[in-house]
Order: sequence, then C-alpha cells, then structure tokens
Amino acid sequence: MANTNKDRIVAKLAKASVGIAGLGGLGSNVAIALARAGIGRLLIVDFDTVEKSNLNRQAYSVDQVGMRKTEALMQNIARANPEVNVTAYCQKLETGNMAEAFSSADVIIEALDAAATKAAFIEEVSLAYPSKPLIAASGVAGIRGVERVALKKSGNLYLIQDDMAPSSDDSAVFAPKVGLFAHWQASLALEILLEGTDVD
Repeated sequence: MANTNKDRIVAKLAKASVGIAGLGGLGSNVAIALARAGIGRLLIVDFDTVEKSNLNRQAYSVDQVGMRKTEALMQNIARANPEVNVTAYCQKLETGNMAEAFSSADVIIEALDAAATKAAFIEEVSLAYPSKPLIAASGVAGIRGVERVALKKSGNLYLIQDDMAPSSDDSAVFAPKVGLFAHWQASLALEILLEGTDVD
C-alpha cells in the first residue's frame, strides 16, 4: 500500500511543471529542491549572470562565476536530477512581458529581488492566470526573526513573509534565511501539486 502511494506521488510530480521567476537566492534554491523532489518540468527565467558576491546564498559554485544564471542553473539541475525537463528563458522580466513564459506552468514561484518588480510581477501574473497558484516571498534579509516568518494566503496568492525584516539594501542576505524561504516555497509548491493525494 505504502509503495503504491509513493509511486503515485512520484508519477504525479513527474507530470507537473513549475515556473520560477528570478534565479537568485530564492529561485536557484527552489529549483534545486524541486529537481531533487522529482518535479517533471521547470520553467526558469532570469537575465543576469553569476557573480562572486552571489555565492553566499545562491545555488551556484565558484567555477560558474560569469555564466548566465539560466545556463549555470541548468547544469546544476542536471547534476541533481538529469530527468527534469528544463526550459530556460534568458530575459529580463519587465512590465508587459512578465506572464507569457509561465503559461504552461501548473504553479508559479515569484523569486525576484526588487520590491517594485515583485509587486508588478504578482499583479501581472495574477491578472493573466487567475486560477494558477502563485507563491511569493518577501523579507529574506538579515539573520534574525525566523520565528516571524509566516504564510499569508489571498485567493491563489501565497506569500511567505517576514514583514519586520530589514531592507536588503541596508542589511546582509545569507544562505540560512534565504534557504528557509526558498525551501518553504518549494515545499508549498509540492503541497499544492499533490493536493488530493494521500500524503502527509
């Protein structure tokens, strides 16, 4: 019975697709977590390159500095789980072109940096795909306050937030807190995708 249910979960995830907007500290770690969990397809979008300053919190390595994040993350996903189908878009998400890349995703992850870009993405994607679950995160800076991190839900929008966190412009951003947010986003995506399946 247990093996049958596990097989059912594996099969369901293998057919699922998740879109990730932004491949920094949140997005790169979400992608690796979902790849290890056995997600079938990832749609990843970012325009930036890997910098040495990214390595304290992003899922890249020293030898990937200077590479496009899309290319570097595709390498790392393949190392984690070569069975994942990855579609990468090396583009900047700007108002008016934010939603199109995610049309085939079952769940969308917002993992962008700037607050204004985050807000614009959430608004545009919510309007374009009102029935798609959208998982956003805010407040990853600083090292204190993990006990404040909470999930808020409004319709199909899920927001993982520390609303008392300092601005990332004023405070450092490190792997442990970023990883907490990223793995919560990934875990929530799995929970949504596996809804109706007998899994705890």
